[in-house]
Amino acid sequence: MPNWELKNCCKSDQKAFLATIGVFMVVILVLWRTFLLTPFKLITVFLHEASHAIACKLTCGQVDGIQVHANEGGVTQTRGGVYWLILPAGYLGSSFWGMVFILASTNLLTTRIAAGCFIVALLVVLFVAKNWTLRGLCIGFIIFIALIWLLQETTKFRILRYIILFIGVMNSLFSVYDIYDDLISRRINSSDAERFAELCPCPCNGVAWGVIWGMISFIFLGGAVYLGLVILS
Repeated sequence: MPNWELKNCCKSDQKAFLATIGVFMVVILVLWRTFLLTPFKLITVFLHEASHAIACKLTCGQVDGIQVHANEGGVTQTRGGVYWLILPAGYLGSSFWGMVFILASTNLLTTRIAAGCFIVALLVVLFVAKNWTLRGLCIGFIIFIALIWLLQETTKFRILRYIILFIGVMNSLFSVYDIYDDLISRRINSSDAERFAELCPCPCNGVAWGVIWGMISFIFLGGAVYLGLVILS
């Protein structure tokens, strides 16, 4: 039975899990404005835009293309679908994928599954990518993940799970930062939240939706840590 109450927490694996997440958070915050994190930031932008595309397809819409730009911006071109589900899917989807990657890193099998699904997703996106930044990002990460995976299978270095965990933590933090930067501190008029506020009949503006989405993103992150501890208990 799962140890939902986390009795006798924390064992060595749980401590290592928490410590690794803490270290990754510190590293990400310290290197936030350096070029070293740019590829990982762009992959979070990709997952943000991919979440828009998935929401569009799930609501019977058409995805015409996805773009990721070197300035950490992105665009998903869609037709049809349920717009009030497509709009929040970017920010919340990024948080969700962050949670998925964090949980996948708790087990060697799920790490392999996550890495394999990620490579397949990047291959699929190559066919709908509308600019070379996204194409190059997909090719680069396919090669990167494949090499890390190969290194793990042929040597004693078990680092694939840490790469998957790092991508998960990066997505979770970048989603919260992106919500704050786009919707609260700068309040971009063309943001997803501002357009969502125009569609939604409730009296919330874009900033209010930014706060709500930010809280949901924190819940995803907290839930990922909690469930990870349960899995490792």
